[in-house]
Amino acid sequence: MLLDRIKGVNDIKNIDASEYKELAQEIRDFLIEKISRTGGHLGSNLGAVELTMALHLFLNLPEDKLIWDVGHQSYTHKLLTGRRDGFESLRKFGGMSGFPKRKESDCDCFDTGHSSTSISAGLGLVKARDLQGGSQTIVSVIGDGSLTGGMAYEALNNAAKLETNFIIVLNDNNMSISENVGGVSKYLNNVRTANAYLDIKEGVYNTLKEIPKGNKVVESIRKAKSSFKHLVVPGMFFEDMGITYLGPVDGHDIPAMVRIFQEARRIRNAVIVHVITEKGKGFAPAERHPARFHGAEPFDVGTGLPANPRNTANYTDVFSTVMTKLGARDEKVVAITAAMPDGTGLKRFRNMYPERFFDVGIAEEHAVTFAAGLAVGGLKPVVAIYSSFLQRAYDQILHDVCIQNLPVVFAIDRAGLVGSDGETHQGIFDLSYLSSIPGMHIMAPKNKWELSDMVKFAVSLGKPAAIRYPRGEAYAGLKEYRAAIELGRSELLYAEGEICLMAVGSMVKTAAEVKAALNAEGHKCSVINARFVKPIDLEAVTWAAENHKLVVTMEENVASGGYGEKVRDAMSSLKTETKLLTVAIPDEYVEHGNVDLLKQELGISAERITERIKKEIRNLE
Repeated sequence: MLLDRIKGVNDIKNIDASEYKELAQEIRDFLIEKISRTGGHLGSNLGAVELTMALHLFLNLPEDKLIWDVGHQSYTHKLLTGRRDGFESLRKFGGMSGFPKRKESDCDCFDTGHSSTSISAGLGLVKARDLQGGSQTIVSVIGDGSLTGGMAYEALNNAAKLETNFIIVLNDNNMSISENVGGVSKYLNNVRTANAYLDIKEGVYNTLKEIPKGNKVVESIRKAKSSFKHLVVPGMFFEDMGITYLGPVDGHDIPAMVRIFQEARRIRNAVIVHVITEKGKGFAPAERHPARFHGAEPFDVGTGLPANPRNTANYTDVFSTVMTKLGARDEKVVAITAAMPDGTGLKRFRNMYPERFFDVGIAEEHAVTFAAGLAVGGLKPVVAIYSSFLQRAYDQILHDVCIQNLPVVFAIDRAGLVGSDGETHQGIFDLSYLSSIPGMHIMAPKNKWELSDMVKFAVSLGKPAAIRYPRGEAYAGLKEYRAAIELGRSELLYAEGEICLMAVGSMVKTAAEVKAALNAEGHKCSVINARFVKPIDLEAVTWAAENHKLVVTMEENVASGGYGEKVRDAMSSLKTETKLLTVAIPDEYVEHGNVDLLKQELGISAERITERIKKEIRNLE
């Protein structure tokens, strides 16, 4: 196998050009086989195989610098930089990350995970190079989906002033996670299919090559900054900004890409190389269903179907159902997503009420302020977004929603530990950053029925509200406890013994497990379902402190700024000697791995919490 000859970063340069196609196929076969067992980002990586090979042939890594936007498409890059063995532990605890990591390889020059950051990072590296008299080639690879993010345009605007080389590769597959939307996607479609440009270019080049010295004329045309394509390609947006545009080029034609990269390196300013790729290329199920194979779970290679089909509803499904019911009941309910109708569960709402569904692209800041405008206009907006991505819109939540006390509901999916995507995707900060904002109301459901009730309550509240819920199967326990949702009121599940467990959202299930374990050893426990993190239920805190020797708060969020700190502050004003134990995620970034294993490592599993409580009990005796 040709792949056996790839041991390190420069080995691909020893592969003959006639063997590129065979190597690309071996890489695809390797990725399909490995990801079918571990799960991972398949579609984007299959589409970027030849692009990555061309970049590695063109660049001299690690001296040159290659930045991957988002980074989920970097698997071939990892394979070509000597990390083949790491795929056995891909996205597992202690194993290889699914994203670029500087600590993992000197060929990963910048950590990524979120969208639209690569041009800014690359521009910083360009300036650092120039100020220190360097000569490295700096390349940022950004997808067309990431170009829907405003940060990319802030960077492009800055890069337009450059008088030194900076290569931006636009990897255009017309997809982000779900299909791209908006003006940027429409513009790039026009560039791809501008028949006037494509027909004129082909005709002129072919004609010129037939006359004496025609090839030199062709080369001159290619080098000309103000070329004829400016007249016929719609807008020439990048050229108008002052950034040289080259392309489109076939993203599966390695020699063609290497040639255009070499041409781009000669240009003494920022240059965009527009590369057209096919997401999921080489694996029919991923070609047919690119969104499904964006972040795939383990699957059967023969059919493309999940290896472990899901038979129970997850929290996203529950949210999806309640949103469609609310949409049917109230025509003022509208839904907003930042490029993730499938992942957030809004696809059904979109299909049923398309005029009330808004996919704004990968633009979280815009999504929030857009929702604020909808609210001012008399509608009831629900913004569905992942916890880690909502971080990007903190100022908009504060400035545009909460200062005006607008009725915007934030449905925060993937709150808490999400597992295999690691540090950049763990949703462990939302309770802290949202709690700091005056006027925000924060809820977390204990089970699937409570999520449904909370969404309905939040939409009817008429004030800023956030509901955070975890990834994965929706807990169906404690069904018998379904008291009506009241603003700022918790729910008492059990009242007994000298220990009181006060749990938030997903940790209520854990609290029930801890209670059972302690009961088995003769220790009775009260259990409170917090429901609200803001405003906190001061009556419940007072009752817990005055009627127990030990109060234990439990949350799947960092300790700093979380629920436990609020309970501590409330208890400090009480005249009580009740001990408080705060169970939360430590002040650290949490790597990728199985969620249950991560909980054990972080000390927030039922087993670890039970051990800590038993130790506290011994200290109290």
